[in-house]
Amino acid sequence: MKIKGNMTLKIIIALVVGIIVGSIFNLYQDASWVKWFNQYVFNVIGQIFLNLIFMLVVPVVFVSIVLGVVGVGDPKHLGSIGLKTLGFFIVTTALAITLAMCLALVFKPGAGKADLMNSDDVKKYALEQKQKEEAAKAEGTSVNQTFDQTLINLIPKNPVLAMSETNMLQVITFAIFIGIGMIALREKVSGVKLLFEQTNDILMFIVTAIMQYFAPIGTFGLVATAFTSAGFGAIKQLGMYFFVVLLALFLHMILVYGGAIKFLAKRSPIWFFKGFAPAMTVGFSSSSSNATLPISLECAQDNLGVRKEISSFVQPLGATINMDGTAIMQGVATIFIAQISGVDLTIMQMVMVVAIAVIASIGTAGVPGVGLVMLAMVLTSVGLNPAAIGIILGIDRLLDMTRTAINISGDAACAVVINEREKQKLAKNVA
Repeated sequence: MKIKGNMTLKIIIALVVGIIVGSIFNLYQDASWVKWFNQYVFNVIGQIFLNLIFMLVVPVVFVSIVLGVVGVGDPKHLGSIGLKTLGFFIVTTALAITLAMCLALVFKPGAGKADLMNSDDVKKYALEQKQKEEAAKAEGTSVNQTFDQTLINLIPKNPVLAMSETNMLQVITFAIFIGIGMIALREKVSGVKLLFEQTNDILMFIVTAIMQYFAPIGTFGLVATAFTSAGFGAIKQLGMYFFVVLLALFLHMILVYGGAIKFLAKRSPIWFFKGFAPAMTVGFSSSSSNATLPISLECAQDNLGVRKEISSFVQPLGATINMDGTAIMQGVATIFIAQISGVDLTIMQMVMVVAIAVIASIGTAGVPGVGLVMLAMVLTSVGLNPAAIGIILGIDRLLDMTRTAINISGDAACAVVINEREKQKLAKNVA
């Protein structure tokens, strides 16, 4: 089933109405009736929609990765696609944070705002982080994962536990092993392959049904909740920071993703963004790449014509490790915090920020609150106070919505590029 254009329009209308209603309610956010509406109407509608799509995330990822691996067939070819995917993600992430830092240096969002470093938000964030670190130390765990821990944690001790905890990297690893096993056994497991294909059909039918009947009202609920709680009031003090992040996200989407579609995939960027619009709107409202994954897969396969085996491998991996939108936030936030701290970063320090952000986007995948964990790592590496993150927390929820739409677009752009390059390669071999 294909997500039609009129459904995209309905979701966009619901999104706009949610912003308007939420912004109006935000003006009266201390009123008891607004709190009641926000908690028992907007929030309930939004959370039911989120739960409906989260319900499908693990089964969709597991089944689609298995079918993707089996569909590619040759493990060497799978490795080739994997390397191309990883290369695309690394390059676009590096471009994202570089663009963000350049724009922040030009627009200077932190100029004349040194007083923000003495705000209560900084003190509150520092206290919360100290409490988290003490709790983690008491439990014998760590707030951050080291590189060796990340590598070890790629392999699940218990696949069922990994699925129940929605540990996507472990789910993907397990699915790849199952797929390789099915390739090796071939006809012996043809019945299992058929079962996976039929399960995938059922899951995609449910995804389409949720989109058709619940996406608009669910989108309205999520967006209305976000804007009732945050509104535009938080933007006033950090207006230039907010503007620079949005500008960087927009330019990255148009120049990098649009350029990749135009020059690498030889397709129209307008065709790409139009076909992927339903997933982008759901990503915006949900603020979760993983939650949006079932819709992202369907849009890529049905609207953009990406082969299932490529889409099923590239996009779940991207939802876990490809975070261009988050990298952009880190780039702007690092320069912003340096400016309000009165610190001039050297060229080498800025290069270090780019390198750490690119590595961290893969190395810290699966960590709760990953964007802020990564930002704290980046700030510490160049001698800036990570407690300054507290300053931007007030508007981060609104920016997170936009970042998610960019993140999933990058995954889809990668899938389209690899799909079209594979088609071109096949055409040359046939000729």
